[in-house]
Amino acid sequence: MTTTKAAAVAPPTALGPDFASTSLPRHLARGVVGFGGLIGSVALIPAVGPVSLLLLPVGALALRACPMCWTIGLIQTVSRGRMRRSCEDGHCTLTVAGRDDERRPAAVPRTGRTARRGR
Repeated sequence: MTTTKAAAVAPPTALGPDFASTSLPRHLARGVVGFGGLIGSVALIPAVGPVSLLLLPVGALALRACPMCWTIGLIQTVSRGRMRRSCEDGHCTLTVAGRDDERRPAAVPRTGRTARRGR
């Protein structure tokens, strides 16, 4: 008697890692603390000596040890709720959330004399 755990494993909801924060102010605060800690740890060495290096782990922890990941998370946080990705049959599309293109009729280009007269 064999059992499979395939049914218990849910497919991932997003393609790739998610670095976004729950809100933009929270993400920006993490950036200020993170970059401030990294820059302050080096800039304050002449003033307070090696003690300023204690800010280095604070900055690294706030940025989750990856400034580039923080930047990607900023982009994800800003675009969350504005852009929507949908994949069907191996073809993915990116659309603006909140716009239903199915409801809008296709625009018909006007050409010739009737377009100028408005008829």
